Amino acid sequence: MSLRSVKAALGASAPDLEVLELERSTATVDLAAEALGVLPGQIAKTLSLYVGDDVIILVTRGDARLDNRKYKERFGTKARMVKADEVEGRTGHPVGGVTPFGLAHPLQVYCDVSIREFMEVFPAGGAPNAAIRIAPERLAELTQAEWVDVVQRPLRPDVIGTNR
Repeated sequence: MSLRSVKAALGASAPDLEVLELERSTATVDLAAEALGVLPGQIAKTLSLYVGDDVIILVTRGDARLDNRKYKERFGTKARMVKADEVEGRTGHPVGGVTPFGLAHPLQVYCDVSIREFMEVFPAGGAPNAAIRIAPERLAELTQAEWVDVVQRPLRPDVIGTNR
């Protein structure tokens, strides 16, 4: 159902975008980067986190880590991931396929400014072997995301194929 919900959501709001279904797994940043032939930073890692009792979606560059201080300053709480066995019930997507598109329930989406370093990024497509090629600004626009700055940049960020 998750892959179907993503395709339906994109069909309604962005029919020019397609869900890329691959024969290889894209369930982790490294697997997705390898399968898609892109840099790990271009994988739009989609995290499900609790803010109080609410679940939010946070999209970051694949090679970044949450910065606990920045996160707490922005959200007023320590970062707390949704447990793996609860992710699908909260998002409608399985672990390894979580995307900000076609969510089972309306959730607030946040995009970290780190994804703006690339002309295109690849969030999951609702299944552990699916992805979507999209410009960061369009991803934020389609998901009505709020931009935040809550990650640590990698020590040696990817520079090939960036907007810099």
